[in-house]
Amino acid sequence: MNGERALRRVGDLAGLPTSAQGPRNLVWWGNISFMAIEGTGFALAIGACLYLLGQSPHWPPPGDSLPGLGWSGAFTLALVLSELPNLWLIRQVRAKSIARVRLGMLVMTLIGIALIGLRWFELQHLNVGWDHDAYGSTVWMLMVLHTSHVVTELVETAVLTVWLYTHEVGDDQLGDVEDDADYWTFVILAWVPIYLLVYWVPRWL
Repeated sequence: MNGERALRRVGDLAGLPTSAQGPRNLVWWGNISFMAIEGTGFALAIGACLYLLGQSPHWPPPGDSLPGLGWSGAFTLALVLSELPNLWLIRQVRAKSIARVRLGMLVMTLIGIALIGLRWFELQHLNVGWDHDAYGSTVWMLMVLHTSHVVTELVETAVLTVWLYTHEVGDDQLGDVEDDADYWTFVILAWVPIYLLVYWVPRWL
């Protein structure tokens, strides 16, 4: 054959799907890995706070005021309730209802904006400066860490929403929406221990 190797077809891959969702999608695993990394960051921050708490005879130290419960309660309630439209959005993604997915993403964007507003007022009622003492530094560290995730998730959701309304939507875009919704659930779950540690543990001690 003039020195050329014969090529032999061993299979036809034309029937394989061009995209996938959930665990069959490599991006899904990347999203899970990212949440694991971010979760480790949250755990380290919480661990640092618990260490300082254990070393201090009073938490907060004398002279520091406890953070207010009003705005933090409103934020927490709104954040937890936002999981309801988020779960509805995931169902629409799996049903491939593009019109409802677009609507769900718009709703989640508006919810994210409202939550940033609530968080802004919440930060005004921490009643301690970030540079006042170790207590203030750890409180602000936890709050800023979680706020950065809320802001990041809002930006991602808003960008995806604009894309969904201005471009043709296929399976890849639906997969992106599902990953975004999964990450929003992570942001909600990450807030629960931080909320308890910042607002309630000092009141229980």
